[in-house]
Amino acid sequence: MFKRTLFNEDHEAFRNTVRRFIEKEITPYHAQWEHDGIVPRELWLKAGSAGMLCCTVPEEYGGLGVDYLFDVVVFEEMARSGHTGPGFLIHCDLVATYVKAFGSEAQKKQWLPRMVSGEAIGSLGMTEPHAGSDLKAIRTRAVRDGDDYLISGQKVFISNGQLCDVIVLATKTDLTAGAKGVTLFLVDTSLPGFRRGKNLEKLGMKGQDTSELFFDEVRVPASAMLGEEGKGFELMMTKLAQERLAQAIRSATVAETVIDYTVAYTAERKAFGQTIGDFQNTQFKLAEMKTEAVIGRQFTDKCIENFMKGELDAIDAAMAKMWLSTLHCKVVDECLQLFGGWGYMWEYPISRAYADARIVKIAGGSIEVMKLIIGRKLFADYRANGQTA
Repeated sequence: MFKRTLFNEDHEAFRNTVRRFIEKEITPYHAQWEHDGIVPRELWLKAGSAGMLCCTVPEEYGGLGVDYLFDVVVFEEMARSGHTGPGFLIHCDLVATYVKAFGSEAQKKQWLPRMVSGEAIGSLGMTEPHAGSDLKAIRTRAVRDGDDYLISGQKVFISNGQLCDVIVLATKTDLTAGAKGVTLFLVDTSLPGFRRGKNLEKLGMKGQDTSELFFDEVRVPASAMLGEEGKGFELMMTKLAQERLAQAIRSATVAETVIDYTVAYTAERKAFGQTIGDFQNTQFKLAEMKTEAVIGRQFTDKCIENFMKGELDAIDAAMAKMWLSTLHCKVVDECLQLFGGWGYMWEYPISRAYADARIVKIAGGSIEVMKLIIGRKLFADYRANGQTA
């Protein structure tokens, strides 16, 4: 098989550290966290102490100041473990990235050191009951009042919602301006008027808290604005490629992992006088999935490489997200079939992987939206080249 060339010895040493942390601090307790619907805050502090949170944050703000591949290692090892409770990816790859890229010096000093240590947990507040992929349609209002803004509205499906201390919140400062009326704020969840709704019950990712959030004239200072007024949609668009790349990284890793433990299971499980793995159908199915997983991994690694060069565009990220999300769901479905009835039992990792997988075709932009983005670009390029039907 293709040998990955992205990582050096430092990355692999860090990978071993992350694996040991997961084995000691997450694996023994994750089943209970799935039952509870949330992980304890203490885990975040332990992950911070282990250097696993927000690896790319500069040293001046308490981070390691290392390259993006260290974050990738954390995402991959969490995905490989099958433990979906800790919402590290949202915290590190999205919230901290927004603060680091667009925050003022005061905002960086206020939040980044605490996010690196795990003391402050970050969440991304964009989705609303009537506005998912269509972010221009959000209704949460931010109205200027002197030196402050009063924020009112509702968000839903918010990862880390029960635990978060800071939210990158998308609001409308001008209801008539469409995308140009969107403004981002860093909202401290200790402020009066903020309220957490119930911890939502989900099909999968049962250990990760996912919540409704409510804002009733939450008074935030103008200094909490992230970037400029009316520029929020533009800022969000610059980070969508990174978000979708992270989704592809997770899906590529899960697909590989599920194939590996399906091979191990079918090599030992017997039926009709031979192992499940001896049947041609089993070998053909696994051969097809392995080939697609290798293709997906090569594409994902190339996208990571391009991202680190500043060359990953929205179309490449959309293709990666679409391809890997679809493969992810296909692999867990077909591998579960090879486990037979045992694959339907929650105690088996394939069962949890199946339940956890379904969200990947929705989160970070639905598959349909990815196809729309790619399709529009195809026709835009055709017309830009002066071609007509």
